[in-house]
Amino acid sequence: MVQGSAADWALLMLAALRRELATLHAELVFFQHDEVIVHCPLEEAAQVTEAIQAAADLAGTIAFGTAPVRFPLTPSVVTCYADAKD
Repeated sequence: MVQGSAADWALLMLAALRRELATLHAELVFFQHDEVIVHCPLEEAAQVTEAIQAAADLAGTIAFGTAPVRFPLTPSVVTCYADAKD
């Protein structure tokens, strides 16, 4: 059940993120397991970071209502994907 719920949340989050990015030059380029990669101009990085959080929050509300479920995110703004790894 947990894995299915996580998949539902991820699908909702990606749909919300596509909507959030619609007015930007940013492009959703990759999603796998627990990683979302968005390519954007550097000047949009802060807006994209906010869009990711807003999409995650909306997905949580749609999927779980007011249940106290946390969705911790750690966005990284980098020029190379390899630099995003901790």
